Amino acid sequence: MKRLLIAISSVCLGYFSLGVAQAADKYPVKPIVAIVPVEAGGDGDVLFRPVMDKVSKMLGQPIVIVNKPGAGSTTGYREIHGAKPDGYTIGWGSATIITNKLQGVSPLDYHDFTQLGAYATFFPIVIGATKSAVKFNTIQEVIAYAKSNPGKMNFSTAAVGQSWWVAATALIGGTGINVNTIPTQGAGAFVVAQVAGGHAEVGVAALGAAKGMIESGQIKFLATLGGGRAPAPYDNVPTVKELGYDVSWESSNFAMGPPNMPKEIVAILVSAIEKAVKDPDFVKYVSERNARWEYIPADQVVASYDKRREVVRGIMKKAGILKEEK
Repeated sequence: MKRLLIAISSVCLGYFSLGVAQAADKYPVKPIVAIVPVEAGGDGDVLFRPVMDKVSKMLGQPIVIVNKPGAGSTTGYREIHGAKPDGYTIGWGSATIITNKLQGVSPLDYHDFTQLGAYATFFPIVIGATKSAVKFNTIQEVIAYAKSNPGKMNFSTAAVGQSWWVAATALIGGTGINVNTIPTQGAGAFVVAQVAGGHAEVGVAALGAAKGMIESGQIKFLATLGGGRAPAPYDNVPTVKELGYDVSWESSNFAMGPPNMPKEIVAILVSAIEKAVKDPDFVKYVSERNARWEYIPADQVVASYDKRREVVRGIMKKAGILKEEK
C-alpha cells in the first residue's frame, strides 16, 4: 500500500511539473498589465513604454500600461507587490524604491520583488547660474570657491530625501565643500528655476529638466554626477568621479514583478526584456531622452542596488532622516 501511494504521488508530481512547464510554454495567453508608479509622461513612464511595446510584440499579447502615481511611487509599488505572481502583472521601478524604505515611507524595497532587469539610468548634473554675482565655468571652480568661502555659496537641491537630493548631498560630502543648501519643494524643474533666476549659484538637477536652459545659455552645465558622461553633445563635460572624487549617483529604471513568480515565466519575460532593451533603436531612444543606456541582468540587480543602498543609508543617517537600519 505504501509503495502504491508513493507511486501515485510520483505520477501526480510528474503531471503537476508537466502542467507548470506547459503553462510556461503557453505563457502569455492573455494581456499583461504593466504598472508604472509615476504619472503618464514622466521620465520613467516615457522609457518604460517602448520597452513594453517591444516585449508585447515578441510575446504576442498586448501589454496594458497602468499609471499609479502617488506617495513617492509607493502606491504603485504596493500594487505590483500585491498582484498575483502569474506573470500577468509586472511593473516599473526606480531609485525611489531604495529611498522610500530608508525613510520609513514604505516597508518594501527591491528585495521584495521579482527582478526582471534594469535598462537605463537617469543621472543628475551640476548646473551653475549665469545671472548670479558669482559665476562658475567649471566644477573645479565651484569646489575651490566653496572651500575658500564656507557657507557663502547657495546650493539648490531637490526636496529632502528625494533622489536628486541624495546626489547633491553626496557631492557636498564627497568634495568636502561648505555651502548653504536650499532644498526645494519639488525636484529638478524647481532647482533649474532657482539657478536660472540667480537665486542659487549652483544646483543639482536632471539633464532633461535643465537642457532647455543650458541651450539658451541661462545656466551652465558644469559636471555629471552619474557613473559615466552624458551623451553627445554633452560628452565633453566631466563626471565628478573622474576628477578624483568618489561621488556618483544615478536613478536606474528597471522592470519587476511580484514576489514568487514561477521561474519558467520569469525566464520568458527576462529574455524578452533583454532583447527589447538591447535593440539599437531603443538604445538611441534612451540617449535622445537625456538618459544613459545601461543594461543590468535580472540576477545582478539586487547586488547592484545593495551597493547604492549603502551610499544612501550613510547620507540619510548623517542628515538625521534614516528610519530603516537593516
